[in-house]
Amino acid sequence: DERVVITPLKDGPNQVAGGVVVQDPDGNIIKEASTVYLCRCGFSQDKPFCDGSHRRRGWTRAATSA
Repeated sequence: DERVVITPLKDGPNQVAGGVVVQDPDGNIIKEASTVYLCRCGFSQDKPFCDGSHRRRGWTRAATSA
């Protein structure tokens, strides 16, 4: 088993690495990958994934408690 590592990137998304499976609330698999980037700012149009909206909106970690 590969260990999953979650790293909040500076002023960006959470990087989740290590055999990741993302499911919807019904248990359907949305994505399987070795690394995914999950939205932390709340602006992404592709939630739960990051689409870079944090950069366009000027979001920083200091702006929220996330």
